[in-house]
Amino acid sequence: MQSEFFEYATYTNSDLQDLVSVRNGEKRIGEQVTLHHTSNTKFMLLGIEESIGPQANGGNSGAENAFKAFLKRFLNMQSNQFLIGNDIFLAGRISLKPTANVPSDLSIVVDDLDNIVFQKIIDLCPSNIIPIIIGGGHNNAFPIIKAMNKLKGNAINVINLDPHADCRALEGRHSGNPFSYAIKEGLIEKYGIIGLHKAYNNQYILDFLNQNASPHTFFDNYVSGKSDFQSDIETFVRLFRSSKFTGIELDMDAIAYSPSSAFSPSGLTVEQARYYISKMARELNPCYLHLPEAAPNTISEELISGKLLAYLVYDFIGNHNFNFS
Repeated sequence: MQSEFFEYATYTNSDLQDLVSVRNGEKRIGEQVTLHHTSNTKFMLLGIEESIGPQANGGNSGAENAFKAFLKRFLNMQSNQFLIGNDIFLAGRISLKPTANVPSDLSIVVDDLDNIVFQKIIDLCPSNIIPIIIGGGHNNAFPIIKAMNKLKGNAINVINLDPHADCRALEGRHSGNPFSYAIKEGLIEKYGIIGLHKAYNNQYILDFLNQNASPHTFFDNYVSGKSDFQSDIETFVRLFRSSKFTGIELDMDAIAYSPSSAFSPSGLTVEQARYYISKMARELNPCYLHLPEAAPNTISEELISGKLLAYLVYDFIGNHNFNFS
């Protein structure tokens, strides 16, 4: 499929050599990953380098930098008894064409992005491989969910750790409405959100969640002591534990002080985010992991975002349970 605004590029062995710091007596994950499918492949890494979706939703730029920051840190983690890395396929990255003439109506560009993300996942990811999508805005959840429906042959469940439900009105595609579009099209059977911020979800969204019987919790209740984060995680595990495939979403806005498209000083800790990813990977039947909205724009932010994303992917792969039919 030809995209007007975006292009797809793969990685080479030379790219890996540039990214990985080799040290005698050690093996790095970047020395073990493959650049093509093998009989051993269980996971696929796909980068999305864009911030058009967040900007169309009034957010900040920078999400185009997240995958590069992640890759440098993840590939240099140790390959050892806990995670070897030879079951990981490093696919490539989708990015805005340098020559793209971006119109003022950014929803047109997001529509184009939807198409290429959907098609690349279909082309690159056999149904027995788990795609891990890093970078870009939360707008990309819609084409990811659409692709997983096609690959799995049915609607999936989705759990999202996010201050925002991203169920805004169907007003043209952007990072604020991927799930309302997916629910409208019947791509999601059950959508659950953990850690919403009461002050940043409009009444339309709250009504939408109730009308669609979407289980949700509020971060504010963790602050006040009315509820407990780990207890809510256990509740969601019970609600979503079934043979049905579940997409795992974590918006980097959810983590306090994380460089992101909707930065906030109030939010979950890194350890809570890692607990969420580990628990969902271990207890449910995950069909994909999506980590959007990290938006590093400085050297220090790039270090923070890159290492944080690397930890989350490490936790997902290291805890993933394949004992499902």
